[in-house]
Amino acid sequence: MDQFNAFIASINGLLWHNYVLFTVLGAGLLFTLWSGFSQYRSLTHGVAVLGGRYKQPDAPGALSHFQALSAALSATVGLGNIGGVAIAIALGGPGAVFWMWVVGFLGMALKMAEVTLAMIYRNTDDPHNPHGGAMWVIKKAAEERGGMIASAGKFLGGLFCVTVLVFAFTGGNMFQAWNAGDISREYFGVPNIATGIILAVVVGAVILGGITRIGKVAGTLVPAMCGLYLLAGIYVLILHAGEIPATFGLIFESAFSPTEATGAFLGGSMGYAFLWGMKRALFSSEAGLGSAPMAHAAVQTREPEREGVVAGLEPFIDTLVVCTTTALVILVTGVWNRPAELELQQPPAFEHVAGQEYQLQAAALPPTTKLVVGTPVFMIAQGVDNADTNNNLIQVTGKVEELTEGLLAAVFEPINSAVEPTLQDGKIWANYVGATLTAKAFDSAEQGLGEWLITLAVWLFAISTMISWSYYGEQAMVYLFGSGSVTTYRVLYCLSAVLACTGFITSTAELGNFSDLGAGMMLVVNIPITLLLGHKAMGAYKRYNQRLKAGEFEQS
Repeated sequence: MDQFNAFIASINGLLWHNYVLFTVLGAGLLFTLWSGFSQYRSLTHGVAVLGGRYKQPDAPGALSHFQALSAALSATVGLGNIGGVAIAIALGGPGAVFWMWVVGFLGMALKMAEVTLAMIYRNTDDPHNPHGGAMWVIKKAAEERGGMIASAGKFLGGLFCVTVLVFAFTGGNMFQAWNAGDISREYFGVPNIATGIILAVVVGAVILGGITRIGKVAGTLVPAMCGLYLLAGIYVLILHAGEIPATFGLIFESAFSPTEATGAFLGGSMGYAFLWGMKRALFSSEAGLGSAPMAHAAVQTREPEREGVVAGLEPFIDTLVVCTTTALVILVTGVWNRPAELELQQPPAFEHVAGQEYQLQAAALPPTTKLVVGTPVFMIAQGVDNADTNNNLIQVTGKVEELTEGLLAAVFEPINSAVEPTLQDGKIWANYVGATLTAKAFDSAEQGLGEWLITLAVWLFAISTMISWSYYGEQAMVYLFGSGSVTTYRVLYCLSAVLACTGFITSTAELGNFSDLGAGMMLVVNIPITLLLGHKAMGAYKRYNQRLKAGEFEQS
């Protein structure tokens, strides 16, 4: 199994290579310039459409524009907005936030283009339950050419659907259930299996009602959960209002120059900040992935471009609003560069194991320590120069264990280093990773706020993501096997949420491996198609703008 996981990881290394990410970024820039900055149209006309001023009750479709956007957002606004942003800052530093903004802005145009294409090529054989997405774009566009190209298009559409299903079951379902179960058990002692059963019942009750019920639930759940999270974030920012101007200055400064090591932060180069900001924005908004068009294709409209304009709001809300709130809370509270938990009078030493492997000796903790058994910790060592951190600092990770009754010690994982490492000092930090770092940021403003808010947010975000990705997987099943396969798929989808919480999964590493594979393949299939057919999306969009300026559309 380890060899198979290593094989999948090697494929992911190619699918998620930096050059692929740069290609997606370039596509966003291309459509931004090609459309004449469609972001403006999304933020003005798109908002008006969401307000219901351009309803078409007799048009094919099942959802209002607001419901379609909410259904798509419920898949993108999730654990990545809480934990992913924290990881980006912890590794890339404050400068990652600036590049997250840039990529989020460009992603608005890319999202507009891919959704417009999905609307142009959507299947409306059943006008009350239309189907759309990259698979239909590929299939129908290839059929226009005929011959071998038509066959190839049908095959690529099927391949895209298979990868959608891989991600739907792993990243869109089991990963969400596992995290909700883990945080509920950690904070409140709720058995993981109970969490899995509750999630399966709730998600099942929603998806059995089809896209209409999904749209209604998303239209209520997404504004509620985003509103709750943003209000809590604003509360923290008000408490730290004095630090906000300096925080923005730090973000802009760090985006264009290296950030020095300070506290728990090891330091970061400009390139590393850019890379993590780009990854966070792309992963969070799913721009270019081809997933959101499946939700938007269910909208009730006769104007394909109109929903493309609305879809441009997705990266704005997800990245430029929700992710930015998380980032600012982490930065203004200072948890990203927090001080150490304690400093040892006699730091442990490194022992050479073999080759380039070194082991840091266990460090006995004083009886007064606030660290408890199982707490992840790290110390900072000096070793080989690291271009990412712009220095030679290395993080040596471990966790607190009880060696004998009442005697706690920090036990560390071995590290690889080309030279013999030495500890920078005797300081030990609690290692807050992902969502835990965000929770600690909220807790630092109001004790208990992070514990309750993040737990609730993880549950709400998990449910919303599972609901939307169940629909995406359902659309893949319809394309591959027809509508008769949907019931079996729904049952298996709900059961997999329970399976994720039975102890079958001990860590999310393997799930992450397969979800990365699914998402990476979706990206590799969808981006070339979007670029090849981009002229159709841009032509339709510009014609729509001309009609809009001419006042051809009636407002209700």
